[in-house]
Order: sequence, then C-alpha cells, then structure tokens
Amino acid sequence: MKHEIIWKEYEKALRFNEALGLNETIRNNENFFVGKQWEGVEANGLPTPVFNFLKRVVLFTVSSLSAGNIKMAASPMDGERRETEGIANVINEAFDRLFEINKLSSLTREFMRNAAVMGDGCLYTYWDADAPSGGAIVTEVVENNRVFFGNPNDRKVERQPYIIISRRELVEAARARAKANGVTTHAEIVSDEDARELPSQLEADDKVTVLLKLWREDGKIHACESTRKSVIRPAWDTGLRLYPVTWMNWDYIQDSYHGQAMLTGLIPNQIFINKLFAMSMISLMTTAYPKVVYDKTRISRWDNRVGAAIPISGGDVHSVARIIDPAHISPQIAQFIELSVSYTQTFLGATRAALGDVRPDNTSAIIALQNASAVPNELTRQNFYQCIEDLGHIYLDFMAGYYGVRTVHLRGGKQTFDFSKLRDARLSLQLDVGAASYWSEITSLHTLESLLAHGKIDIVDYLERIPNGYIAKKQELLDKLRAGDGQAAM
Repeated sequence: MKHEIIWKEYEKALRFNEALGLNETIRNNENFFVGKQWEGVEANGLPTPVFNFLKRVVLFTVSSLSAGNIKMAASPMDGERRETEGIANVINEAFDRLFEINKLSSLTREFMRNAAVMGDGCLYTYWDADAPSGGAIVTEVVENNRVFFGNPNDRKVERQPYIIISRRELVEAARARAKANGVTTHAEIVSDEDARELPSQLEADDKVTVLLKLWREDGKIHACESTRKSVIRPAWDTGLRLYPVTWMNWDYIQDSYHGQAMLTGLIPNQIFINKLFAMSMISLMTTAYPKVVYDKTRISRWDNRVGAAIPISGGDVHSVARIIDPAHISPQIAQFIELSVSYTQTFLGATRAALGDVRPDNTSAIIALQNASAVPNELTRQNFYQCIEDLGHIYLDFMAGYYGVRTVHLRGGKQTFDFSKLRDARLSLQLDVGAASYWSEITSLHTLESLLAHGKIDIVDYLERIPNGYIAKKQELLDKLRAGDGQAAM
C-alpha cells in the first residue's frame, strides 16, 4: 500500500467533511457547550451574559443514558449449551477484566458526550504489544473528525471498503517508529509545516499527521501506517476479522456516516435567551434607576448627598426639580425566557421531575414521571447498547487473534484455554448488554438461595454459581464436597 494513495484518500475525506461544515459545527458546538457563547461577537462594551442551560440538558441526557456500570454477558444459544457453556464462562471473565482495565464506564461517558456535542461517538480498539504480560487489548475514544470512512454515504462500519484514522504525532517519534519497523525512508518524514502543502484543517507546527488505514482483504483486516512523505509501518495482517472501530450517530442523517449532534439544533434557543438577557441588562443599566431633572438657571449644581441642602435662586420651590420615574421592563420577557428554557428541556426529556426540581410529596408519581420522561431517549439508549455489543464482538475477535493459549479460572479451578476456538464459537454466542444492575450480585444471590431452599439445586450447584467474595475458600469447599460425592458413589 503506497503512502501517496493513502494521503489522496485522506484529502478526499477531508473535502467531504469540509463540504458538510463538520469542523465549523464541532467548533461552534464545543464553544456553546463549555460556555464560550459570544465567540466572535463584537460586544462594544455591552454586557455578554451566558446562562448555559444547554450544558445541563446535555449532561443530564448523557448521564441518564450511560448511568451505572455497563456489563456484557455471553451465553450459549439454545441447543448448544453443553458445547459452549464453558466458553461463555471464560468470555464473561475476560469481559469483566477488559472492562475494568480499560475503564469502560468512563470511556462510554466520554463516547456519549462526544456523540451529543460533536454528532458521532467513536471507540477504537488496538493490541498493545508493549503492555505487561505479553500484550493487552486497549480501547480509546477518537474524535469523529479524525475518522474517515471509505464510503462516506454509509454509516455501517463493516460495509466500509476501508477506514482511515488520523492523529498528530511528533516527527522524531514517527521517525523512530519507522526506523524500528525497517523503513529505509524514515528520514523523509517531516513536519506538516515542511511539507508545505497543508490541507486547510491543519496548522503548521513540529508535528506530522500520521494516517492508519484499515481495509479488508480475503476476509481479514489489514493495516498500514504512513505520512504524506513516507510509510511508517508497511502493510500487515492484523489477525482480525472485524474492523476495530465502534461508531454511533446521535441522530442519523441520510446518506452520511456523520450524524447530527444533540446540541446543534438547540443553539438558536441558547442565543435567543442570551440576547434577551443582554437587552434586559442594557435596559436596566440605562433606565432602571430614577433620574432628576432640575432648573439649571436656579440651581448651579445638584447635590446627591444624603440630607444635603440644595440652594435655589428665588421663585417657587416646587418648579425647581422633579424625578423621572424609571421605565418598566415588560414581564413578557421573563415569561419568554422561562418558556424557552422549559420547552427545550421538556422536548428533550429533561423535565422538572427528571431533573429533580419538584417537591418530593408523592414519590410514586415522581418516579412515574421520571420513567415517562426517559422514553424519548430510549432509541438513543438502545443504539448505545448496540455499540457496546459491537465492541464485545471486537473483543472476541481480538481474543481469538491474540490471546492464544492462556490460563483461565473455571469452575473446576485453573485450566488452560485455547482462545483461537472463539473463531468457531462466535456464531454460537449471544451478547446481552445493559446496566450492571441487570446482573446484580445481590439479585443473583437471592435467586440462588431461593432455588437451594426449594430443593431445585444442590449445594455444589449453589457454590459454583455464587458470586466470588461471599464465601471464604469457596474452591476448597467445592473440592471437598466433590470428593465426598465421589467416595459416596464408590
């Protein structure tokens, strides 16, 4: 794979994003989200108030959709329980470890935040060969303007002819990696400033744009790393069958792999409210306080000191001065501000009950209202769960390609397991994703205790399935019970 071809594909993808105005939209959305809502406006000394209610709405929606720890459970398909039950147990243990190592709960919140503010969320998974214990599967969040699909009119990842991921890297680091990979042209890697021909989105500095291209060839995912001037790592077989990219649109746009952000359609509401507050402030500062009008021919200077005497030059004292009453601001302004904020929050499911802005007089009714307010975002939640399920299949692909034979903990104790068997078992497994409370340990414990009390399972079945940590030396107890059963059978 020639680096010139990859760079041309990258420039083509940049032009597509530029035609959509993607980078400008992202910059504008990020500014409004963090509170820089008067960016580029000439205020000329006038007030620039920011009442950032959009950030609260976005954070509430993201938090409600990604609340709690995410858990993934693999289970055998019906009719294949005996063959794949042991494999499912191994996979579930591996999932728990990967979710903990990669801090997936934190990653998914950032993933959803990017989708809500930028339009798309993306997770990229790779194999870190330098990690302890012979390597590790690593997942990171990637911004949507750094990911380029070969077919930008299709949002499905696995249907792409290729995917390019860009990043900025120090020139010396890129040269060192290229040299370590045996590339003889590593000295030709220069900064984008020296390359001279910069796309409009790039700024000149001492860094170079590194492109990672992924494509499918003979059913396998291949990859190549390059810059504009040289290859960093020649094409190699990744050992994967799936693209290691998880992609989610906040709201779909037809014929585009980029979606629309939650924030994009709400910015006009925020601007309207900020302007109403700004004009109200101007009115208050200029006309809210009473002013004194006095006869300058009879009073040389007005004295505002408390209790001070004001001398006049003859005539009737009642015609010397008078106070002009301040102008009144229409109460409709406050009403429109309140209505704008209220309607925006309500239409997004962030009702007063959902936000906790109601008195808890009737808790049952409040819970019912909170559940009802979550319905508009249920489609987004299911899309999010589908993305995590896709990530689970990517993890299975990495396990099958990189783990090899490893020691795992099964019911019978430590055993060796050949993870390459997952190539054949993937289609025999179903992945269920949801909040960790769906598989609550307390709920599982109560269910197992009920089954044991009613004689539906024996003590060995109970101990095999009880979550770890509830019984000390559980494995020793299991071995003792199994040995007793074996002696009794003899």
